[in-house]
Amino acid sequence: MTRLMLGRTLERICKGVLLLCLLHFLIMMILYFDVYSQRFDLFSRFNNGRNGSRNNASGTGSGHHYYYYNLSRPNATFATYLATGEQLVQSMQPENNQTPSPKPLPPCPENPPGLVGRLLIEFSSQMTMERVQKENPNVTEGGRYTPPDCRPRWKVAIIIPFRHRENHLKYWLHYLHPILRRQKIDYGIYIINQLGEDTFNRAKLLNVGYTETLKEAEYDCFIFSDVDLIPMDDRNLYHCYDQPRHFAIAMDKFGFRLPYAGYFGGVSGLSKKQFLKINGFPNEYWGWGGEDDDIYNRFNKIQNTKNTMKKDGISSLTYKLVEVKKYPLYTNISVEIGKPPPRPIKG
Repeated sequence: MTRLMLGRTLERICKGVLLLCLLHFLIMMILYFDVYSQRFDLFSRFNNGRNGSRNNASGTGSGHHYYYYNLSRPNATFATYLATGEQLVQSMQPENNQTPSPKPLPPCPENPPGLVGRLLIEFSSQMTMERVQKENPNVTEGGRYTPPDCRPRWKVAIIIPFRHRENHLKYWLHYLHPILRRQKIDYGIYIINQLGEDTFNRAKLLNVGYTETLKEAEYDCFIFSDVDLIPMDDRNLYHCYDQPRHFAIAMDKFGFRLPYAGYFGGVSGLSKKQFLKINGFPNEYWGWGGEDDDIYNRFNKIQNTKNTMKKDGISSLTYKLVEVKKYPLYTNISVEIGKPPPRPIKG
C-alpha cells in the first residue's frame, strides 16, 4: 500500500514537471514569434518607405538597420531579444539625416503685442558697451537680429553716418536694440565711419551704407538714422512703407516740430525700389545741411533736382573701403570718401 501511494505521488510530480516544461516551451515560442513578427513588420515599413534601405538590410548601414539584421538570426538568445526590444522602439524614430522639416513661421503682426508706447529717455546714467551687450543677449555678431517666433515682412538695414560719436553710439544702441526687438524686425545695424578729418558728408556716407550692406545680406528696406536721435515711442515702427517714410517728424531740439516744411533729415526709411528710383542720395553736399532738402526734392520731383539726380547719386558714387569689422552689437564700416572740391576764387 505504501509503495502504491509513493508511485502515484511520483507520477503526479512527473506530470507536474512535464506540464511546467510544456508551459515554459509555449511561453518561449510565443515570445519568439512575437519579436520575430515585429522584426518583419518594421523591416517592411523601412524597406517600402525609405531610400537606401536595401543596402542597410545587409548590416552595412546605420546602427538601427544593423540591429534588424541581427534579429533574424535563429540562434539568438532570449536575453538578446529582450535587449534588442528597446532598440527596435528607438529605431522607429526618424533617421538623423531625415529630420522633419520645421513648421513655417506665421507672419509677424503689424502691431506687435510687446510694444510699451511712450518711453523715458535719459542720458544721466553711465553707459558702457559691456552693459548694452548684457542687455541684448539675443543680438548676434554684427548687430543682427531675427525674430524667432514670426516671419517679418521686411529685412531692414539700419545705416548710421558716423565720425567721433562713440558716446552717442552707446546710448543709441542701449535704447534701439530693445525697441527693434519688440517691433519684431529682422535687422542689422551698420555704422558708416568716415575716416580722416576732412569735411563730413552725411549723404555720401548713406550711399556707401546702402552699397555695403547689400554685400552682407539681401536687405529690401533701409533706415537712415543720425546717431543722436532716439525715438521716444516704440510704436514708431522702423520698417518700410508704400511711400518713403520720415520718422523724425517731431524732435525735442526743434520744440517737437519740423524746423521747416519739406525737412527730411534725422531718420528716414526707403525700400530698395524707392532708393533706386531717386538714384540714392546726392554725393556733393559737403558739411551739414542741404542734402536733406535735395532728398525731399527728389521725392517730389522738383525740376532742377530731377535733372541733377540723374548724374549725382548712387550711380556716381566713389569711395575707398578701408575696413569692415563686426562687433557684438553692430558692424563698423570704415571708408575714405575724398574731399570737397576746391571753392572757386571770387573776383
